[in-house]
Amino acid sequence: MAGIYYHIPFCKRICSYCDFYRTAQRNRLPEVIDAMAREIDARAGYLGGAPIRTRYFGGGTPSLCTVGQLQTLLRRTAERFDCSAVEETTLEANPDDLTADYLAALRRIGIDRLSIGIQSFDDACLRFMNRRHTAAEAEDAVRRARAAGFDNLTVDLIFGVPGFGGTSFERSLDRLLALDVPHVSAYLLTVEPRTRFGVLAARGELQEVPDTRCEEEYLRIHERLTAAGYCHYEVSNYAREGFRARHNSRYWDGTPYLGIGPAAHSYDGASRQWNVASVERYLGGEAPERELLTDEDRRLEYLLTRLRTAEGFATADFGVRFGTARLERLLAAARPELAAGRLELCEGRLRIPPRRMLVSDAVIAALAGGEEDG
Repeated sequence: MAGIYYHIPFCKRICSYCDFYRTAQRNRLPEVIDAMAREIDARAGYLGGAPIRTRYFGGGTPSLCTVGQLQTLLRRTAERFDCSAVEETTLEANPDDLTADYLAALRRIGIDRLSIGIQSFDDACLRFMNRRHTAAEAEDAVRRARAAGFDNLTVDLIFGVPGFGGTSFERSLDRLLALDVPHVSAYLLTVEPRTRFGVLAARGELQEVPDTRCEEEYLRIHERLTAAGYCHYEVSNYAREGFRARHNSRYWDGTPYLGIGPAAHSYDGASRQWNVASVERYLGGEAPERELLTDEDRRLEYLLTRLRTAEGFATADFGVRFGTARLERLLAAARPELAAGRLELCEGRLRIPPRRMLVSDAVIAALAGGEEDG
């Protein structure tokens, strides 16, 4: 089985925190859709005939696409790949794009899951992040999506935003929980150099939120969502029973996927490939770059992906994949993390407790470094 990802890098407005490849040159969108259709043709053999189980439109802002443009990509994919048993087709969307007519048309072409980028329910915070909707518009979009028959919905929330902790943060959680969507993605704001926030930080005009407050907000989200019946199944993701994000979950369990579009990444189990992060060069036909994965790459990637999840991984599986000696070194490196409560070993599975997942990068680095020392 495999997944396919379509990267739509166009936006009406660039958010102050966004470090993904994106552009406001929306006049190039029709050309890029045509080029993506050609790329699907050219890479029809990439997944080795594996059936497609999940399809995902990300960005950027995929909801800027017309229904016809989305349908072009879905039809071309179905012509080149086995899509007879697709389980999930997701579209990332901005709230103000989700009109009743657009939602109804999305349902007709096979979109069955929406990822709605709300980020905050505080209008001042939304303006600060340069979002193009209000909190009320976001809530209305969720209601319209439900009325159109979308039961599988996820909402994005950003925490750790300078100047918007305390009561602002709690109000956002209140309004989020009141919507009762089946899936929530909660992301810590990171200030990246190539963003508007990064520029402000470099000038000394923006102070990042202290780690202690970020951890407090992370734990508050964990506590409130799990108390409301959500499973905290991955660092940033919470779901009710039966509503885990199937496409994203495949990234964490090592399933191959094909990425289509400017800056899209692909993985076939033995290598990674990525398209050029430029509309102009992508339209010019520039070939993807490719990196063959070494045994060491695969081992580190195994740790990075599996330990993002609440289930972690079976130590027996690690031993089969990487050898008994590697497993022994891993378990030795894990002892200090186990003693500190940052790792758990239960019924043969090594995992980071969900409450501690905010420090997952540090735990994984300790395991990887400990193995190397061994």
